[in-house]
Amino acid sequence: MENGTLALGLMAVLALMMVAAAVSDIRSRTISNELNAAMAILAVPFWIVSGLTIWPDVPVQFGAALLVFAVFAGLFAIGAMGGGDVKMIGAVMLWIPLPLFLPMLMVMAVGGGILSAIMLIHMKWRSSATPVEVPYGVAIAAAGLWALHQHYLNQFQAIGLT
Repeated sequence: MENGTLALGLMAVLALMMVAAAVSDIRSRTISNELNAAMAILAVPFWIVSGLTIWPDVPVQFGAALLVFAVFAGLFAIGAMGGGDVKMIGAVMLWIPLPLFLPMLMVMAVGGGILSAIMLIHMKWRSSATPVEVPYGVAIAAAGLWALHQHYLNQFQAIGLT
């Protein structure tokens, strides 16, 4: 089996895990540590079959994902995000190419904002006094799927490069 096929297979597994995390977050407002750990661990074979070099590509990819994780851990510390969401964003960012980090975070922020508005409207209609818990794993999964598509599956990305 060639490396491209292995990379696509690993991306399909990541996509399924992100969808499972989103569904879990919708149902119970939790994302399991095991699922997040699996996403993070499977990034290593993905790096290998994708051709990332041991130096400097892997440390740069890991460091950038760690930086994103640290920023979101700060949001967790002030109560703005859940712990499962923070671990999920760190795990997913291990897979995302550096040029797509900021665009993915923007897609995630817009998706999270839309999701938050929907949750607020839903809570107002139900007249509930409980605080709004946004299943942010949905926005992370949607942005992760978008980023994987943009970099690895977008056959039109070469248009305009010539």
